[in-house]
Amino acid sequence: MSGCACENESDFSTIEGRQKKVLLSVMLINLFTFCMMVFASYLSQSSALLSGTLDNLGDALTYAVSFAVVGAGLLLKARAALFKGILISLAAGLVAMQILYRCFYLEVPISETMGIAACLNFFANLFCLFLLTPFRDDDINMASVWECSRNDVFEGIAVILAAGAVWISQSGLPDLLIAVFLLVLFARSAHRICASALVQIGQANVALEPR
Repeated sequence: MSGCACENESDFSTIEGRQKKVLLSVMLINLFTFCMMVFASYLSQSSALLSGTLDNLGDALTYAVSFAVVGAGLLLKARAALFKGILISLAAGLVAMQILYRCFYLEVPISETMGIAACLNFFANLFCLFLLTPFRDDDINMASVWECSRNDVFEGIAVILAAGAVWISQSGLPDLLIAVFLLVLFARSAHRICASALVQIGQANVALEPR
């Protein structure tokens, strides 16, 4: 019996170590792409690119929180997931304000800058998703991180399409429409993560109640 317990404990430590390693990797990638996207969104004046910029910052913070709670109990992981859902909601709110501003001051973004930045961001996000996929079913912490990364891939595709549409139409409208699409995506993701986290928090609290 004691031999089995030691073996399980060793396996658990190995899983935690692998989770921390992948979370650190994707956090650093998102910090790098955030800096790149800030510069590109300023140069291009793109709402869609700005939404990706805010998302990368939110993801970097999300991965940092996820890294901190690896190996923690269910209640702490659920609370971390709720915090991540709130971060996504805040990012959605910032994008909504920027979209509202662009409705009154619609400009044509620089499509070439948009396209280059969007492609670099897409491949970085795709690599992050590849790294996280083996861990998606480990627990609520890794599941919420994987969902954030999946959203990033969709966001990257959408911004690439927006850059192409802006280049073809020479209009800022496609950029604005893609930004609205990403806003809806963020809001739905935040709702799912928060709802799941609240259920997990409720279950953890019930389990902790004295009987």
